[in-house]
Amino acid sequence: MNIIVDNKIPFLQDALTKYGQALYVKGDEISADHAAQADVLLVRTRTCCNAGLLENSAVKFIGTTTIGTDHIDLDYCRRKGIVVANAAGCNAPAVMQHVITALLTLAVKKKVALQSLTLGIVGVGNVGKRVAAAAKALGMTALLNDPPREMREGSAQFTPLHELLHRSDVVTLHLPLQHDTHNFADVSFFRALKEGAWFINTSRGEVVNEKDLVQYANKLDALALDVWRSEPHFDVNLLKYATIATPHIAGYSLQGKRKASQMVLEALAQWCDDTDPIPELIDHTSPPPVIVPEGATVQEQLYAAVQKTYPIMEMDAQMRQHPADFEALRNNYPLRNDFTAHTVASADNPALSEILKILGFRVSKA
Repeated sequence: MNIIVDNKIPFLQDALTKYGQALYVKGDEISADHAAQADVLLVRTRTCCNAGLLENSAVKFIGTTTIGTDHIDLDYCRRKGIVVANAAGCNAPAVMQHVITALLTLAVKKKVALQSLTLGIVGVGNVGKRVAAAAKALGMTALLNDPPREMREGSAQFTPLHELLHRSDVVTLHLPLQHDTHNFADVSFFRALKEGAWFINTSRGEVVNEKDLVQYANKLDALALDVWRSEPHFDVNLLKYATIATPHIAGYSLQGKRKASQMVLEALAQWCDDTDPIPELIDHTSPPPVIVPEGATVQEQLYAAVQKTYPIMEMDAQMRQHPADFEALRNNYPLRNDFTAHTVASADNPALSEILKILGFRVSKA
């Protein structure tokens, strides 16, 4: 069996040998010629799996180490009998880490207590649920908007979008990219947004109408963008409006990548009718303990802890200095560890320890 693999997918090399011969190729260079040789494609978002790629191929299985499948023509695959597997939820802890780090960074920068703010979460799936739990641990009021979930579960815990935008001091998007979410954040969205709100997008660039965003940018007090339309050839002009800018790496943690590879490997094994136990893809990282400053407020200590795990403004600086290198910054990003991989050496502060544990940290006495 011939397997074409995006060369930026980690952990898989040894595990694939039992299934066939693997050829590793840059994701945006996987071509119809490659697909013509393949039975299996293992990809990320940079490989557009449509008729142009697949029509003359023998591909019968596509595994994507991503949550979303907007880079795959699912209707075409159904018609051709191509099995598609994704890695839903694989990097939810990492995206939560990004959002919480951005929130604490903005709060310290603007000298605002997060517990005084209301966070509106649009899209409450794997990521949104984690962000909501973390926000509540930080003392924020969380408003949830998710029409598909509301239809299934009732309206008790959900807030209509217009009301959420009117009430929220911060709005964060966690939506899949599909026909009904394309240009979701448009003129009407930003017109309804509370004056002076913070806006965060870590879902997909195409969920936001960037022309409308620029039109209403002066209404925002902060803007944190990790995703951009037409990546990697994004609108560099947007950088001047962004308070925090990163090159689509919110979900790029070592643990998230490992989980994604594991999920795709398990799906491939099932497709191959392989009943042998699937080896666990293990990393052996053990980051040093995180020390938080004594004599600081709980928010300052939390900020210190998250910055040690994810110095978000370092990537912001690189993005601004080298915007033309968007893809290189993303592909060469040194995978960080989730909160869950870190132990915080904390002073005897039960309130701080409880928040750290809810965020996923391990806590020890200093």
